[in-house]
Amino acid sequence: MKKTLILLLTICATGFTYISCSSNDDEKTNQADVSSVGASIAIDATTEMDIKTGLLVSSKTSSSGKSAENVTGICGTVTVTQQSTESYPKVFTVDYGTAGCSDNQIVKRGKQKITFSGPITTTGSKMTIERIDYSITGIKLEGTIEYVNTTTIATVPQFSRKVTNGKFTDLAGRVYLNSGMVTVKQTAGVETPFVLEDNIYEMTEGTHTVTAQSGGTLTLTVQESLIKKYSCEFISKGKLKIQGGILNGVVDYGDNDCDSKYTYMNENGTSYNLVM
Repeated sequence: MKKTLILLLTICATGFTYISCSSNDDEKTNQADVSSVGASIAIDATTEMDIKTGLLVSSKTSSSGKSAENVTGICGTVTVTQQSTESYPKVFTVDYGTAGCSDNQIVKRGKQKITFSGPITTTGSKMTIERIDYSITGIKLEGTIEYVNTTTIATVPQFSRKVTNGKFTDLAGRVYLNSGMVTVKQTAGVETPFVLEDNIYEMTEGTHTVTAQSGGTLTLTVQESLIKKYSCEFISKGKLKIQGGILNGVVDYGDNDCDSKYTYMNENGTSYNLVM
């Protein structure tokens, strides 16, 4: 049997996630737990968006010594604090304003503080992203993202991605706390370090948790490497194992197409179609 969960920015939403408000199926699935599945996907998507912004700021911001400038692909104003153009740490502030502005039809408000301890292409360097009164299309996002270069083989760049004190407040005011760490490897675009568009990343392992305000917690573990193309806003392939409450199943991200379609299959055979 199948149900449909449409990830929209409308009523009955977790923000990015619409959960069907009624069901005629004989087998009932806990509404709060299913909402947490959708919220977890949205949380991961927004985390990836923020990392993409940080990488774009790092690669596109000029070394001319300007304290503020516009960056193609970022609607907010970028300012930088540093002792000199070559020195680290570099602290960038991306200000989207209180009214907000639109990146690829996604409205962002507030600020992101992005700190680089060194060039992100150098082993040991860390990018830290702090969210300040920050929201994406009305969804309030809090917490800190740490993206650390852990490369040991030069031809296979590798990073750890850690989220701490994550808090996701959806359009209905529901709160989801989240945290976790994953390992990310760059599998394409290594030969062109100053071009981001051809980069492909593979999330090989890791776990994160999502806790709803009701207290129910989901644990999400990479079961099959997740594929993320820099040129695409969505994870295009891979599987996540989900456990918590009465849920025990797998999110399948598809066949490597750049689309917004996903599937959640519960162990009881119930399948949920997802669309971002």
